[in-house]
Amino acid sequence: MGRLLEGWDRAGQQSAEEMIAEARKAFFVMFGFMVVVWALQIVNWLSGYRLDTDFGVIPQDPGRLGAILVAPFLHFGWSHIEANSGPLFVFGFLAAYRGVVRFLWLTLLVAVTSGLAVWVFQGSHTLGVGASGLVFGYFGYVVLRGLFDRRLIDTLIGVVMAASFAYLVTVAVPGTPGVSWLAHLGGLVGGMVGAYLLRDRHRPAAVSGDASSGAALDPGRADLHKELGDLGLL
Repeated sequence: MGRLLEGWDRAGQQSAEEMIAEARKAFFVMFGFMVVVWALQIVNWLSGYRLDTDFGVIPQDPGRLGAILVAPFLHFGWSHIEANSGPLFVFGFLAAYRGVVRFLWLTLLVAVTSGLAVWVFQGSHTLGVGASGLVFGYFGYVVLRGLFDRRLIDTLIGVVMAASFAYLVTVAVPGTPGVSWLAHLGGLVGGMVGAYLLRDRHRPAAVSGDASSGAALDPGRADLHKELGDLGLL
């Protein structure tokens, strides 16, 4: 049995090293993401915010349906982008550190659900841009990911984020002037759906113990042991 636990400790250490590597990639991905967003803001500002006019979402306009993939990268002004940048980086990083490819699929899904919510249901004669839909999508994903992946550390992160930023949900309801609550709600729903669709379907196989002891570690206990190892508690 001693050899069994030692083997799982090594597995936990390897997983922690992989997490650090993924976290490093996630940091650079989000750094690059923010560089693109701010570079577009500079170009937008220099052009008198022509990019907003040309690529913002106009509800029920078939010619602007494709704008739902561009509008999240644009903003109406410096205060707009400043308000979005902090939450976008934090939640984006937390959403990306388990895998960049999964994060890119999540970003596409959230951009579509948030943009479609505005394009279909928002009142006409409006123009929508901004990354807040992505922020809400990443938030919903981070809160639920641990439950669907059955990872202790991600569940704890989700609980902390939900407790710390629950006030964000109040912005996803009608009543805030000048704010597209539909974009927020659509992003939040997209992130929650993404947590399920992009869940980790891999389950570690049971590991047999010493033949003399007949001990074995079932998959559920193996997952818990691995997560505790990742947290440095074993």
